[in-house]
Amino acid sequence: MTRLHVPVNTRWSDLDAYQHVNNVEMFRILEEARITAFWRHSPDEVGEDWPTAILETGPRSSSHTFVAGQQIDYLRPLGFTRQPVRVELWIGDIGGASLQVCYEVHDGAPGGFPRSAPASGHEPYVRALTTIVVVDAASGRPRRITDAERAAWADYQEPPVVFRR
Repeated sequence: MTRLHVPVNTRWSDLDAYQHVNNVEMFRILEEARITAFWRHSPDEVGEDWPTAILETGPRSSSHTFVAGQQIDYLRPLGFTRQPVRVELWIGDIGGASLQVCYEVHDGAPGGFPRSAPASGHEPYVRALTTIVVVDAASGRPRRITDAERAAWADYQEPPVVFRR
């Protein structure tokens, strides 16, 4: 199975009094990876295209994405690192108007890592799941996930995260 591997930098301000990434900041890291992986990038942005980055963004887009729920297991503390961490993402279940974005946060690699690859197999810092609802911006109501969106995400779909409890 193939996962997206998104680099995300930690910030000195992400640390708490125990010198590891604060639990709230971990959700920011996951959000940053999710936006990189699934939101369409504007033509003037510098960087690589992501094959899954197909959702429109911004206040004037025809669709919005809302977080309906999040769950996270903190497995071990993550300290500050100058090297970006690797956030592995995949799609769990896709419903009519919602999808599960699954994550594992891992150490990065010197020189970087591929955008998509199988699971690294290393022990993650966290496992998490975000349920996203796609909403029609004009009506404010959930809208159906399109066939094109399902096709773009099909190669990155695998069973959702299994939590400890």
